[in-house]
Parts: sequence; C-alpha cells; structure tokens
Amino acid sequence: MRILVVGGTGLIGAHVVDVLGERGHAATTMARSAGPGVDHVLDLGAASVDELRSLLAGHDGVVYAARSDEQRPLPKPIHPAFRRDMVDPVVRLFTAARAEGLTRGVIMGSYYTYFDRLHPEWRLPQRHVYIRCRVEQAAEARAAAGPELPIAVLELPFVFGRAGDRLPNWAGPLDGWARSRAPLAAPVGGTAATTARNVAEVAVDALERADGADIPVADENLTWHDLIGRIAAAVGRKRRVRHLPAGIVRAAVRSGGVLQYLGRKESGINPAHFAGLMLARLFVEPPSGRPLDAALRETFEDRSAG
Repeated sequence: MRILVVGGTGLIGAHVVDVLGERGHAATTMARSAGPGVDHVLDLGAASVDELRSLLAGHDGVVYAARSDEQRPLPKPIHPAFRRDMVDPVVRLFTAARAEGLTRGVIMGSYYTYFDRLHPEWRLPQRHVYIRCRVEQAAEARAAAGPELPIAVLELPFVFGRAGDRLPNWAGPLDGWARSRAPLAAPVGGTAATTARNVAEVAVDALERADGADIPVADENLTWHDLIGRIAAAVGRKRRVRHLPAGIVRAAVRSGGVLQYLGRKESGINPAHFAGLMLARLFVEPPSGRPLDAALRETFEDRSAG
C-alpha cells in the first residue's frame, strides 16, 4: 500500500509512518509547515479538493492524524469555528480521496464518541461542541467517501509516548506538577489510556483490512489516582496522591465556566458539564492489556539521575 499521512510528523502520525515502513508499505507525509520528514507542505484547512486530489493521486489510502484543541476558548458561537477546523477539511480530504479511487482511510478520533454510543443519555454532543463535531466529522467524512472507501475511526483516550521532540499536548502541565514540591491530589473517576505506537499499529491493521468500523483503542484503564501516581514515579518524584473532593472539582470547573461566560467565550468541552466527565470512570472495555510503562517513561523522563 501507499498511504498519505496527514499530520505525518505529529506524535501519532510519525508512529503511523514508522509502522507502515516496517510492514513494507510506503508512506507520504503532509503537514502545514516544512520540517524534517515532511514530503508535502499544505494547510488542510485551506486546501481545495483539487489540491488534495493532486496529492492523493497514486495512493491507496489516507490517514487523518492532525489534532484539534478542544480546550481553547473562542468567541461565541464556536460551532462554526470548530466545523471549519475539524469537519470541513476532513470532508474535502475524503471527497478528494474518493475521486482519486482510494480504497481505505483512517481518522484519529476521540473516545468521547465511544461513550456517546454507550451512554446516549449523557447527551454529550448536545453539551460539548467538540464532541458534536467529532460525531459530525465521522458521519460526514463517511458520507463523502461512500461505501467504496471505508473509513475506520480510531477512538482515542489519553495517548502516551514520544516522537522525536513531539509529546502529548497535555503532558507539559502534568510533568511540571509531578516534578514540583506541590502536593498531589486526584478526584474519583479515571480514564482509558494507550500509547502512540499501539495506536499506529491499530491504524495500520485497519488500513490493511480496509476496515470501516469505529474502533475504541485502550490498553489500560486508570483511575486519576493511579495515573498521577505513575507520572510522579516516572519523573522520579514518587509520593502519596491525596483524595481531591468532588465538590472542589465541581467548584473549580464552574469558576472557569463563569470566566468564559463573562468573556463571551466558549470552549469545545463545556465547563458547565466537564466536572461530570472528570468524575466519571471513562473506561473502555475490554482494554488490550498491552503495557504502558515504556511509553509513560518516554513521556515523563526521570531526570533525577542527571
């Protein structure tokens, strides 16, 4: 296979490129800025269908591995801006892919859509614009692609790992907290977790099968207490993680929502309902059981010996 990887130099995209090469496939990378490993420089958000067709010609499949920032506050209303960032470019990408006769595709999505299917009573797309756009992204991309171009949507939780100097976008604040002398505390609830390498292997498996399924990806389910404790151990500052009362979490999140409201802004994950997600056990069943330890150490390096 020859696969175009959009976001091919990012954390997950770089691992997809590696796995494709290891299995004897060819990868072409596309990114919005030039750099090592970038074959084509093109901003997907501004690219036309014709421009994308010229890049996709001669490929068998395409992987969309670009990331979106769901937490960034934007002036109201934010749905049009999120669609311009997350939905419209992906629809153009798969419209072009269908026109060029590609036969397989992968979208790196979010495990929130897994929980939307599992718990429709949570009304996640109605409450959170980011999740609404993830649902729209998958549905509209598949409609544009048609049945001859199956698209697997990988529903991703916390992703550990490193690709060169690329780390998970959420890792910096947790790294700084774990290295500090500040006490550690965690509420009830938790999250599923995986690694960038394992995501890449699942993505290439889906490409090889021409799979069009929704694929939740999880290697371990971790309580917040366990997650923070393992990060502290990884940076060489292992210590006790105290319990953080749910009321404090709700109050802190609510105050952030008030500040956004006063600034006439919104974020993709609505603070008014975010505490409920934080305090839930967002576990994917069954997890694969593949270990996280090596990727966790890559993400949070122990500098104490240096």
